[in-house]
Amino acid sequence: MGFTIGGSRGTREFRTGTRRRGRMSDCTAVAEYTGLWGWDAVPGARAAGPARGCSCGDRGCRAPGAHPLPGARAVPAGATLDEATEAWADYPGAAVLLPTGRSFDLIEVAAEAGRRALVRLERMGLPLGPVTATPDGRAQFFVAPGAAAELPQLLYRMGWDDAGLDLRALGEGSFLTAPPSDHGGLGPVTWLRPPTLDTAGRPPQARLLLGTLAYICHRFRN
Repeated sequence: MGFTIGGSRGTREFRTGTRRRGRMSDCTAVAEYTGLWGWDAVPGARAAGPARGCSCGDRGCRAPGAHPLPGARAVPAGATLDEATEAWADYPGAAVLLPTGRSFDLIEVAAEAGRRALVRLERMGLPLGPVTATPDGRAQFFVAPGAAAELPQLLYRMGWDDAGLDLRALGEGSFLTAPPSDHGGLGPVTWLRPPTLDTAGRPPQARLLLGTLAYICHRFRN
């Protein structure tokens, strides 16, 4: 599938897809997230190796390579390629972070549990949004904003509140490391289920997925 990102100096056409995205420049990747999928993007730090720590410059950084750069300005949803290029010029090599709690929240589970749940959810025909896999072994399901605040009550209603599940929600104040950016020096984040024009702007309500995710997490734990 192709898409066009416009700007004051003309338009440029790109092909979406895992291979093409892997070869994109940082600015083009940012423009895809803002201009095509309608998400804000924030410049993030990168891990500079065990001896050098985090690119933020704080020797005592508690989250090396996995947080926004201090004082970095977000590139807003709807930004064109030219606008993204201009905004990102001050942060060469920055990781691309997507703030949660705005266009989407995340439900995060162990990667293997997430893969099993994704197969089951697809077979059930339930609505799904994008899903990422992180290099530290987590799967992150995009869901509608507000899921993080609602999660305790939803788990209680479903009878999973005291099950000790390896499941959490990320909402306002958190960030997703966007593919193909490196996460914490461990490697790139990848898509288990990439965004589409139909799903990027309309992630499902958490309650539609939570029962299956909780059940698989419980089984995977045991």
